[in-house]
Amino acid sequence: MGKKECIAMLLAGGQGSRLGALTSKIAKPAVSFGGKFRIIDFALSNCTNSGIDTVGVLTQYRPYLLHSYIGSGEAWDLDARDGGVSILPPYATQEGGAWYAGTADAITQNLEYIKMYDPEYVLILSGDHLYRMDYRKMLASHIQHKADLTVSVMPVPWEEASRFGILTADDDGRIQRFDEKPEKPESNLASMGIYIFSTKVLVDALEADAVDQRSSHDFGKDIIPKLLSEGYGLYTYEFHGFWKDVGTIASFHETSMDLLGPNPEFDLYDKSFPILSNITTRPPHYIGPDAVIDDALVSNGCKVYGTVRHSIVSTDAVVGERAVVEDSVLLPGAQVKAGAHVRRAILGENAVVEEGVKLGSVDTTKDTAVVGNDVVIGKGE
Repeated sequence: MGKKECIAMLLAGGQGSRLGALTSKIAKPAVSFGGKFRIIDFALSNCTNSGIDTVGVLTQYRPYLLHSYIGSGEAWDLDARDGGVSILPPYATQEGGAWYAGTADAITQNLEYIKMYDPEYVLILSGDHLYRMDYRKMLASHIQHKADLTVSVMPVPWEEASRFGILTADDDGRIQRFDEKPEKPESNLASMGIYIFSTKVLVDALEADAVDQRSSHDFGKDIIPKLLSEGYGLYTYEFHGFWKDVGTIASFHETSMDLLGPNPEFDLYDKSFPILSNITTRPPHYIGPDAVIDDALVSNGCKVYGTVRHSIVSTDAVVGERAVVEDSVLLPGAQVKAGAHVRRAILGENAVVEEGVKLGSVDTTKDTAVVGNDVVIGKGE
């Protein structure tokens, strides 16, 4: 193995329970987003666009779709012989097998993978955020500060600060304190859960944490506070740009709708920093003679015979004759049959709304309607 400057460890084991029916059968990073992408595409594309060619993907909860989707990594140009993408599920040891106990434990169980490449730096990512980021800039900041750990941060609205890990830093960016979800935040700089460690610091910290029975084996709760208290050089890297955790149905729906319009906040079409995907090539979408489409993303392989307004119609979805879809997201393969009316809803993969059924509401005070993957909504439901 050639020595690598920096490799990435991508945490993709999340159940995403707040996404309810959308993650009952698949892990959150595998959930479809933006018509022809899956959430994990964004972090993998960032790695490729940042010149990071070795990525370990740590899976856990319902990983089958994720494993088959990532495949050889070719779709993201991550199929090099000396590196590429590797799937790292939990595995049985002589002491028995166990699910990862926390974010730090997941990396600890894969230290052999890191040591195999002997990198100078390790980038740790979450597989369930939507953003476009050049990690090379963060790495340059880490090297410039001679940091032991660099944490990517971004300013968040003060009223939301208590939902995040909050950092206070001096003028040079050196972290002075770190509070996980504080009731009364002292700063509005939130950790994005993106870390660059100097490898020896990471390995030593994880090996010490693994035998600490009081630890919950989590980066935010345990590793970072301990390194801070021991006087290590921890620095912030401030990110300015679009970054969303679509961890709830409301944020998933809202962020999807934000992709629409002439000037969306997140541009899926930026050729200089493309979002890559392993959706196999499908035929072009078909728009029927009586179809009406207004302010919508319509993906490959779709057939639209009815009306679609302010919605996202993902790969291979079908909207039947006289059917109306408004303010909604149809995930891959979803079907809205003839005469049905779907408003402010998310239809899971291969879900079916039968003929004439009315689903969802224009009332924004009500929750977005969600239909799980493979679920059929008939007249009586």
